[in-house]
Amino acid sequence: MHEMLAELVGALPAGVVATEPELLEKYRRDRAADPNAGTPLAAVRAETTEQVQAAVRWAARHRVPVVARGAGTGLSGGATAVDGGIVLSLERMRSVHVDPVTRVAVAQPGALNVEVKAAAATHGLWYPPDPSSFEICSIGGNVATNAGGLCCVKYGVTTDYVLGLEVVLADGAAVRLGGARLKDVAGLSLTKLFVGSEGSLGIVTEATLRLLPAQPPTCTLVATFPTMAAATAAILAITAQLRPAMLELMDRTSINAVEDLFRMGLDRSAAALVVARTDAQHQSGADELRVMVEACEKAGATEVVATDDPDEGEAFVAARRAVITALEPLGTLLLEDVGVALPRLPELVAGVEAIAAARDVTIAMVAHAGDGNTHPLIVVDPTDAEMARRADLAFGEIMALALRLDGTITGEHGVGRLKLPWLSDQLGPDVLDLSWRVKNALDPLNILNPGAALPPSNTPQPRHYP
Repeated sequence: MHEMLAELVGALPAGVVATEPELLEKYRRDRAADPNAGTPLAAVRAETTEQVQAAVRWAARHRVPVVARGAGTGLSGGATAVDGGIVLSLERMRSVHVDPVTRVAVAQPGALNVEVKAAAATHGLWYPPDPSSFEICSIGGNVATNAGGLCCVKYGVTTDYVLGLEVVLADGAAVRLGGARLKDVAGLSLTKLFVGSEGSLGIVTEATLRLLPAQPPTCTLVATFPTMAAATAAILAITAQLRPAMLELMDRTSINAVEDLFRMGLDRSAAALVVARTDAQHQSGADELRVMVEACEKAGATEVVATDDPDEGEAFVAARRAVITALEPLGTLLLEDVGVALPRLPELVAGVEAIAAARDVTIAMVAHAGDGNTHPLIVVDPTDAEMARRADLAFGEIMALALRLDGTITGEHGVGRLKLPWLSDQLGPDVLDLSWRVKNALDPLNILNPGAALPPSNTPQPRHYP
């Protein structure tokens, strides 16, 4: 083992490979805090594509698992370390270059989402994908999980903005897929194959991202409701008539947690709060706002407020983004991101409420409601073993509920390791077999993020809880 590590250290510049236990500890888990995280042999903090290649070639020679890692903000255990493997950290690969003529950004995987946005903004351009963690999450992680966000109801998710990738494959070869072309259908659509693959097919070392002109001025609507059913009725009425630039949902638990943190004067008695936004201009914007106001009022909103003041509007959006942070003082969070087709959103929300009551656990519900992507957040006191057991059961029941409603176990966080027990039920044996044929073709030794993104093939999955 010592000789293997010495070979890895010798193949890379000084300071790239870390083996000290205190340093390795920070690379064992992502934000999901997987309790089953392993201890890696080393963390490789690569600075170039060539260094990534060298590390992967070493791993392939010795059949050592490789877990790629960006900023460590993942919520499904996709960057959980494996015993005896290496963590390949891309945090030092941070460059961003914007070409304003072709309207693309070329970003290394360690660049933060907010850094790409800022670089685009200096040229009057905009990178729309905006996870709530956009200030701390990396582009590589966004690509790995096909991250979404608050704007995706109108503007789409990460894959809609990926024009090209540089990817290091499991044998250490680096390939370029796509590029700065808005139209390109030559060959198989391999670029999209790697988006959302969670580092299980290859390691992204550069992404070419499509940019848009700066978002027009917006008008933000905030409505409070006496019941969650009334709020979901308003959401369906809005989406039946238009595509808002944002359509978010918060429940009473989330409202009160955010109010404790921000003191914004939110109505603590409200059962639900909807934050909607239009960026249509002139008469179209006025028409969209009218539709949203009328939908909320007809559904029984107790208060509807609209503002075109940018700072005031952003304050409400910031409150929605801060829900997870606001809930963390209440206990450990089990985070979900189950999604359904919009007509079934009321059933999903009501079903989660029923599970919370039956299991006697607190579940805060927030959602990118405009596209049916919900985030039930289970709050657990880690010192209460019985509560933890009930929370684990609730976690699995929410997954099963989403599948019964023909939904998905993950809309944007990825499968990672925490959701593997339910993936086979969603995919079915034929799609699972096809997925493994792709995996085996690209990674025959199964060294890239083993145990994440795909369950063992053709094997019934035991039910267990994170």
